[in-house]
Amino acid sequence: MADDPGKHRALVSVSVMLATVLQTLDSTIANVALPHMQGSLAASQDSITWVLTSYIVAAAIATPLTGTLCARFGRRRVFLWSVAGFTIASALCGMAHSLTEIVAARLFQGICGAALVPLSQATMLDINPPSKHGSAMAVFGMGVMVGPILGPSLGGWLTDSYNWRWVFYINLPIGLIAFLGIAAYLKEPPEQKAGKFDALGFVTLGLAIGLLQLLLDRGEQQDWLNSTEIWLEMLGAIICFAYFIVHTWTAGEHSFFNRALLRDRNFNTGVVYIFVVGIILYATRALLPPMLQSLFGYPAILTGLVTAPSGAGTMAAMLIVGRLVGKVDVRYLLGFGFALTAYSLHMMAGYSLTLSPSDIVWPGVIQGFGLGFVFVPLTTVTFATLPGQFRADGAAIYSLSRNIGSSIGISVVQTLLTQNTQVNHAVLSERITPFTQGVETYVQTYGAAAMAALNAEVTRQAAMIAYLDDFRLMLFLTIIVMPLLLFIRMKKKAPGETEEMVHVAAD
Repeated sequence: MADDPGKHRALVSVSVMLATVLQTLDSTIANVALPHMQGSLAASQDSITWVLTSYIVAAAIATPLTGTLCARFGRRRVFLWSVAGFTIASALCGMAHSLTEIVAARLFQGICGAALVPLSQATMLDINPPSKHGSAMAVFGMGVMVGPILGPSLGGWLTDSYNWRWVFYINLPIGLIAFLGIAAYLKEPPEQKAGKFDALGFVTLGLAIGLLQLLLDRGEQQDWLNSTEIWLEMLGAIICFAYFIVHTWTAGEHSFFNRALLRDRNFNTGVVYIFVVGIILYATRALLPPMLQSLFGYPAILTGLVTAPSGAGTMAAMLIVGRLVGKVDVRYLLGFGFALTAYSLHMMAGYSLTLSPSDIVWPGVIQGFGLGFVFVPLTTVTFATLPGQFRADGAAIYSLSRNIGSSIGISVVQTLLTQNTQVNHAVLSERITPFTQGVETYVQTYGAAAMAALNAEVTRQAAMIAYLDDFRLMLFLTIIVMPLLLFIRMKKKAPGETEEMVHVAAD
């Protein structure tokens, strides 16, 4: 910071973490309110999903712009604009009376919220000395990971107790407090030189991300490659991304994406890992609520109660691991965290239709604890060797990778869920016909209602198998990325060295 990085550290930390909670909470809090929005706004089931996808697309496109805006206007000013815009957009979402109005407000909300997480992360690193980066990232991680975990339960409670508009109105007091705290206590960091803005790089990357998100969100509805729309979106994303790579490679130091980030091996490994963490965290949260409500008949509030304890596991892990970073080899911490996450997914892959609430709670707590052990050391080691002038750019790419991972994860598991349910239903139905022994008597006794009941139970069983397939997929993904820990090279602090972890070159 300008004079004393540690001055008002606690107040700055609270203010920027409130901003982080704003952004991460809204990534999931609206999910459970969609059916209520659909009826209130007279929207179809397909179109109401734009309330979610418009926010994700806007945030994904705007996130890489964070570093450029900070260099040109200053981090503090961009931070204040983002918090103010996000809060205003939240009010507009709550006041919307049509689908068009709420989608437009969500686009504005996503654009304003895109910078909140990377700016919070960069600020937490700047106001703390290297020896405290582990603890700082523990606090930061709570906001990033607990937000999406608590979102569905909080959204369900607000929707049931009041109405869906309070899912957005809840942001107003939080945003106001965050804005006042940042305005009063956050100082501008050392000035960074604003380079020439690379409009072509920004446009091609933004279009590639936006088209990819549209492809993933609408692929299942449009029957994937059997749709002209999906083909156009896929080809457009490929062409735009190819242009972006070629342009970045040839534009030199004036490219939109700072190629200096690619020289840091730990940063590159961390970006890959946070991509996987985004898949696991958000995909699991997208699967559990509909599974509990559709297959087990859980109401929205009870669903929130049995899934929320995973947040307690995350917070407990972060409080512990924040004290271990710098004392224990981060590869051991990451390995332990991924092992716990894999074990929790193994437990979920063994679910059945006779689950008790505790069978849902404990795997969630273990997974939350494991992800807590992953997030803090991963964030710390990713930025430990990155020069300070690259932190804003690096934090934006890091956040972007997590967002893309989450969107891809959600889309893939939902697509596989639908497809596998149909396949499993067909396989199970082959063994159950009106002439099957035992079924014939049942049908003769109860008539057509018997076949309808049997079909409903077959569908329920088929869906359960499909959910288990998704959990196994995430388990497999967790295991196969663990060898990437070997790419992280650290060495112990030598006498007289700073406590900041030192990157060891590959050679």
